[in-house]
Amino acid sequence: MPTYKVVELTTVTEEEIETALNRYTAEGWHFDGMQFAMRESSKRPSMAFVLFVRESPEDSNA
Repeated sequence: MPTYKVVELTTVTEEEIETALNRYTAEGWHFDGMQFAMRESSKRPSMAFVLFVRESPEDSNA
C-alpha cells in the first residue's frame, strides 16, 4: 500500500522547490506532483504543495 507525503512550501522559489525535491527523494520518496495556490493580486504562487509517494515498509516485506 502506498504512503503519501505532502510538503507545504510557503516560500515558492526555484531554490525552495529544489531543496524539497532533493531532500525527500534522498529519503526514498518518489516525486508524485506539485500544486500551486495562487493569489488574485499576483502572478506568482503564494504556496506550493509538493507531493511524494513510497511503498509502506511493511508492504516491501510481503
